[in-house]
Amino acid sequence: MFLAPLRRLRLLAAGVLAAGLLAGCGEHAPSFHATDITGADYGKSLALTDHQGQPRTIESFRGKVVTLFFGYTQCPDVCPTSLSTMSEVMRQLGPDADRVQVLFVTVDPERDTLELLAEYVPVFDPRFLGLHGSPERIAEVAKEFRIFYRKSGDIGGQYTIDHSAGTYVFDPEGRLRLYVRYGETPENLAADIRTLLAGSR
Repeated sequence: MFLAPLRRLRLLAAGVLAAGLLAGCGEHAPSFHATDITGADYGKSLALTDHQGQPRTIESFRGKVVTLFFGYTQCPDVCPTSLSTMSEVMRQLGPDADRVQVLFVTVDPERDTLELLAEYVPVFDPRFLGLHGSPERIAEVAKEFRIFYRKSGDIGGQYTIDHSAGTYVFDPEGRLRLYVRYGETPENLAADIRTLLAGSR
């Protein structure tokens, strides 16, 4: 009476073993320090103007790893820290840094004019680009990337903005791949970018 269950058990074990062997023969997914969000159903579109007055989309940078951060020029700590981190990442990447594009999207379009972004963003690295749009367009892009931002203390224009502090990373094919939490080390971020660049060779 135990033969049928025993046979099913043996077949199940054989199936598990075969699946394990097949998995071992396949390609391993790359390992990242940041959160792998490959296949995310958001962050698919971006259409803004850079601080040089040129319209930009993610497709504008095909062939490069793109990092995307939302902030504002009068941010007291998080934004300059994140841009400084990316500056160090670029230094660590050496020649590969020319295959990386850092984008800074303002969530304060009323104060962050193209001229101000052109003065602020390249201070961290001349290759970095600030992106601007109407308040309505910025709100649309922020929603597309699930970015939260809100003015605080709006008294005579002297306000701050609470906002999401993570960075998104696209691979050279223009696919959203990683979410980097605020405070990640330049070493780990540089390693993740190298992995994405290596996958595109």
